[in-house]
Amino acid sequence: MTPEAPAGDGPCPCGGGRFGSCCGPILAGAAALTAEALMRSRYTAFTLGDARHLRRTWHPDTCPAELAPDPRRRWLGLRIRATAAGAPDDDLGTVEFVARYKVDGRGHRLHELSEFVRQDGRWVYLRGTQQGARR
Repeated sequence: MTPEAPAGDGPCPCGGGRFGSCCGPILAGAAALTAEALMRSRYTAFTLGDARHLRRTWHPDTCPAELAPDPRRRWLGLRIRATAAGAPDDDLGTVEFVARYKVDGRGHRLHELSEFVRQDGRWVYLRGTQQGARR
């Protein structure tokens, strides 16, 4: 079962505000202005099982052939720890984040340093380096 997107005035799954003014427009195809905004939209796409958004925002050189969010994974929250560059006029950016989730009732954390590049005028996810696997 894939969760439905929140209503426009509902809270955004990424915690960045209201869905309609946060990740909603980016999931609908608008360009993210910053690397952090794209990262937040990708987190939201994972919470919603939106593989289409994940694929279109992943650099073609590093995007996996098979891409299907795990329906057993229930995302619980996102915390941005740091950003470097990734502003509207930059071509590269990094976002360090911690995302919490549960699988089969067990809590986990994904702590990642994600790298983003601008391609054809739009931010895309290049790769991520896990910063430590913790439950």
